[in-house]
Amino acid sequence: MKFKKFDVLIVGTGISGIYAALNLDSSLSILMLSKKELTLCNSALAQGGVAAVMDPTNDDYELHIKDTLIAGQYKNNLDNVKILVEQGPRDVERLVEKYGVDFDRKEDGSLALTLEGGHSRRRIAHHKDTTGFEIETCLIEQVQNLQNVTVINNSVLCRLERENGIFFAEVFTEPNNYDYYCADSVILATGGIGRVYDYTTNSAIATGDGIRLAYNLGAEIKNLSYIQFHPTAFADKKNRESFLISEAVRGEGAYLLNCRKERFMPRYEPERKELAPRDVVSKCIMEEQKATGSDEFWLDISHKDSEFIKKRFPMIYNKVLEKGYDMTKEPIPIYPCQHYLMGGINVDGSGATNIAGLYAAGECSHTGVHGANRLASNSLLEALVFSRLIAERINQISRVPDNIDYVEYSMREPDGKPLPHGIRTEIRHIMQKAYFIYPDYDEAEKGLKRITELKDMLNSNEWAVTPDFVETKSIVTCAYIILKEILERKDEK
Repeated sequence: MKFKKFDVLIVGTGISGIYAALNLDSSLSILMLSKKELTLCNSALAQGGVAAVMDPTNDDYELHIKDTLIAGQYKNNLDNVKILVEQGPRDVERLVEKYGVDFDRKEDGSLALTLEGGHSRRRIAHHKDTTGFEIETCLIEQVQNLQNVTVINNSVLCRLERENGIFFAEVFTEPNNYDYYCADSVILATGGIGRVYDYTTNSAIATGDGIRLAYNLGAEIKNLSYIQFHPTAFADKKNRESFLISEAVRGEGAYLLNCRKERFMPRYEPERKELAPRDVVSKCIMEEQKATGSDEFWLDISHKDSEFIKKRFPMIYNKVLEKGYDMTKEPIPIYPCQHYLMGGINVDGSGATNIAGLYAAGECSHTGVHGANRLASNSLLEALVFSRLIAERINQISRVPDNIDYVEYSMREPDGKPLPHGIRTEIRHIMQKAYFIYPDYDEAEKGLKRITELKDMLNSNEWAVTPDFVETKSIVTCAYIILKEILERKDEK
């Protein structure tokens, strides 16, 4: 087979993938793969904003570091937290000055910084309640103007192999085509693993593909069981993809109410109340559920000025209005669900894995900055800082121009049997039972046994390599690693 040659292959077109491309040297040929359209990614769904020390008169690096460590239960990589916090403001400034990102501002022109759970200061720069989409669309516009970047939409990276320092990629493109590419460097920016669960705030493409690809290559995967369950997803069990009610709503004064419409957080967290870190709030909801015997919970900001609510949260306001709730007049139903992955492909302070030429950025990576629980709005900052550092590292690698357009390599044909139906649904049910906020070790043990059987079955070469097969295999692999980790940690206690 002939594989078309590029210098860098970037898998994923969320903020980390696109920002990496923008920071790579213009002399490099870059191929970017977008699983669906460019804006379908978790980055574009991010509502809250970017946490950074942008007002040094009221905030400082030490406070941001401290808040990050407290939220992460002090299981963070301190060196990388310092990189995140100290370099982050520079990237936020670049978003505005170089790429035209429109953050909300006060009347005096300064950034209108908001507060979110776990933060001791107002430090979140935001664009109303659609910050991720604003950043993503601005960066997409810039990357589309780059002559050295080729973007392929609706493309699924099925297989990634490595030989003699070169990465070889098999890519499925719609309607039913396979293309073959190779590159000296690969940046995995494939997002989260939400589709491992029954209910998630993640987009439909969040199936952990990059983690599986890296795992198969022998990359270290670390802390995959560090999963964040967001306490305030809109309670709608009819839909697998849950609509997120931003942390910023509580930051602006919303209360959490139980089934009796009583405020309960002050009983569990007298000081932080609704502004405790996400994992704490989710656990408090579970305790209140036990106490009341009901899984009915509400978020109420109706005591605030209605025009302020509509202006500050226009997207959330309209979205819940479509569901039959007016958040300016009444509480809205919420319940925790899977939201974010703190673990992933283990990388160093410049985004490099233990495999030469392989990098990972964003949610699929494990920089260690989040510890066991991510501080609100640190994710977009991580995506920016570490993808730029990856680009800077790749830029420093000395190259001798090879003028090679294609490389010969042998990869097995993608033909085979179609996958049986129902495997993904079975895995999601297993994970929902085995690990939702708290691990259920009995369910985890039973689940791991079944998932190991499925993983072994899918490792056979008898199956057709289709997007469905690829995503199913990714979900199985991630579920396997998560449950294995949970049970290993139980034994350590």
